[in-house]
Amino acid sequence: MPMAKPPPSSLSHARTPLLTRRFVLLASVIAVSLSLGFFLCRSAASCNPTATSDASIQHETVPKLVLVPTLADRSGNPLQFMRNKLVLLVSHELSLSGGPLLLMELAFLLRGVNTKVVWITYPKTDEANDVTNRLEHKMLNHGVELLNAKNQEAIDVALKSDLVILNTAVAGKWLDGVLKEKVHKVLPKVLWWIHEMRGHYFKLDYVKHLPYVAGAMIDSYVTAAYWKNRTSERLKIEMPKTHVVHLGNSKELMKVAEGEISALREHVRHQDLHVGKEDILFALINSVSRGKGQDLFLQAFYQMLQIIKSQKIKVPPLHAVIVGSDMNAQTKFELELRNFVSRKGIQDRVHFVNKTMNVTPYLAAIDVLVQNSQARGECFGRITIEAMAFHLPVLGTAAGGTTEIVVDGTTGLLHSPGKEGIMPLARNMVDLATHVERRVRMGRKGYERVKERFMEHHMADRIADVLKQVLTTSKELS
Repeated sequence: MPMAKPPPSSLSHARTPLLTRRFVLLASVIAVSLSLGFFLCRSAASCNPTATSDASIQHETVPKLVLVPTLADRSGNPLQFMRNKLVLLVSHELSLSGGPLLLMELAFLLRGVNTKVVWITYPKTDEANDVTNRLEHKMLNHGVELLNAKNQEAIDVALKSDLVILNTAVAGKWLDGVLKEKVHKVLPKVLWWIHEMRGHYFKLDYVKHLPYVAGAMIDSYVTAAYWKNRTSERLKIEMPKTHVVHLGNSKELMKVAEGEISALREHVRHQDLHVGKEDILFALINSVSRGKGQDLFLQAFYQMLQIIKSQKIKVPPLHAVIVGSDMNAQTKFELELRNFVSRKGIQDRVHFVNKTMNVTPYLAAIDVLVQNSQARGECFGRITIEAMAFHLPVLGTAAGGTTEIVVDGTTGLLHSPGKEGIMPLARNMVDLATHVERRVRMGRKGYERVKERFMEHHMADRIADVLKQVLTTSKELS
């Protein structure tokens, strides 16, 4: 997808590089999205049966959650049982954010086994944009049918479908808003896929039907526990049978990560970011917003520079890269970021890259990923496992699903969210900037962890088992 041009203003110091044609084509082939869309494998593979016993995944402390086992030694597509079934997908929006892209890739996987897939977006704004048009076109090319969420046809599909997947808590508004008195006929076949961690999603108007659906699916144990406690304590309702399924890296991404990336790395660094071969790059790859912590990342980066200067530490030039800029969506916050850069005089060390569906070139070019999501953190954060596939150490907030991915001190280093995490993050950045061997070791351990448990065949088996259980429960409830 072409990157938007940077806005003209006094912010001319913020460079927004564009890939040359040949590398755009390379990135397009692998189709790796910023907000972490996934591709599930079409042939199951054997898994490590002990992969879910790691102490960093505290599933045993979360009652009523279902630890989905992987199915070893199974041939063929694990979702073959979905052939010729009718599935309705309900999303609260169609954008480059994580939830819609995850649902869209699931739609493509289901289409791969001849599932009839219908997509509705609720609520859908009348104002179309380039991103929405591109994503709709992509779905149509994959044979996904698009319907108006409020039309009678959408209600008819919901009533006769084998499975309805609500994507995100906000999508729950569709149940009463459209189905109305017929909602009770659809609830028994609903799988609710929840990605949110923020408190303002815990509204009874959104999720009051949760206890009556066939099941819920959540991307991390931390998030599942949070939902269980909050719904019980605040809303006085119970979660349905809840399945935790970690995401997995696509074969396409792994093929690039495990291949020869030196030419791509050199090109992005030299032509796009204008940094040296030996320079050290810390990058935060996420849609720019206060919740993702780009402001605190830049403050930590500046503090790192001050520490290195005061201690007269000799290191290569250091840079901060922010991938996910969108001045139209986050104008005020982005102005804050760029004004901070200007005030501190670090324009030559900070690089803003517009939001893009293809982040692989930047994963190839950087040295350390910073996952700085604030408050309760990321539900999962697939960019984290993508970076680990590229042998990158991760500096992440000790919150949310990141704690189930990053092993502190082994595959990366964790710091507290909020302002109290600024100096710890700065010190962790100094640590990795001054110890090449530590970066290499953590990157290698991260790659090994991805191979052990965060591959697409791990997730493919697990999500297939979830759908089987939900279909069985649906028959029992109907």
